[in-house]
Amino acid sequence: MSSTTSETLITLGRGYLRDAPGTFGKAALATHCLNPWLRQHPRQRLVRTRFGAEMLVDTQDLIQRYVYLFGLWEPHMTHWLRRRLRPGDTYIDVGANVGYFSLLAAQLVGKQGRVVAVEASPTFHTRVRAHAERNGYDTIRTVNCAVADARKTVTLILASSANMGAASIVPYDGPAELTLDVEAYPLPELLDPDELAAARVIKIDVEGAEGAAIRGLAPVLDTLRPDAEITVEVTPERMEALGESPAELLHTMREHGFHAYRLPNSYAPGSYPAALHRPTAVPVRWRGPVVEESDLIFSRVDAETLA
Repeated sequence: MSSTTSETLITLGRGYLRDAPGTFGKAALATHCLNPWLRQHPRQRLVRTRFGAEMLVDTQDLIQRYVYLFGLWEPHMTHWLRRRLRPGDTYIDVGANVGYFSLLAAQLVGKQGRVVAVEASPTFHTRVRAHAERNGYDTIRTVNCAVADARKTVTLILASSANMGAASIVPYDGPAELTLDVEAYPLPELLDPDELAAARVIKIDVEGAEGAAIRGLAPVLDTLRPDAEITVEVTPERMEALGESPAELLHTMREHGFHAYRLPNSYAPGSYPAALHRPTAVPVRWRGPVVEESDLIFSRVDAETLA
């Protein structure tokens, strides 16, 4: 099969995956054909997300490939944020990557709302700014910095361009594509007082550094608005490599009146068609230890599910 024919078939398959109704055959198509092809034969494209924002993507990278294929990233988190954020709200995106959730939030909070996108990587920070400008979202303020429990310099390590979102300060023994020293600050020092006071959702995805991020935030947790909620991607293995503990993070949040809920998430491409067709997952109360990568939502709401 010629490369031109292959490219045409991939384009048609993507169209079926994104636009055709139902889910018939889509999981297998995504898993066995489209996802591996686009990883091995990268495309650089301008694409439109399902919520209407334009993004420049490179399909070599996992997050950008899924945005290209499906029009979104993390469908359950996307669905939850759509239900949470309202016009005029403030959203804080810690570990913004290329800006997918910042763009979504900017649309949801509108002209009267605010979005702060905090990203340690200079390359990703530039991409977030470019995406904000392309879509006319002047409510997005970008901050090129890492978050921690104190002012310090940390080393950011990118192991592979195949998953640039996995850049982390966790020590890595293998060959790294990029090693970069960046400045880190407690999150409250990076935010204006009115941004912190108005924050409806704070999303933290920092690949192992979530323990330090929460310790840095702890002094102001009691001052957040009553309905403020904090989402944290907890990665126990990476946390432990930094001498951190998920149990300490849970204890800190509970000490300040927050209850933990877990939101289902899967990075398997075959899971996306069903999640797109019916994104009904809701966060469920979490009382046990965190032993695997988990999307946790902390809320002062005391219930079995976070409706």
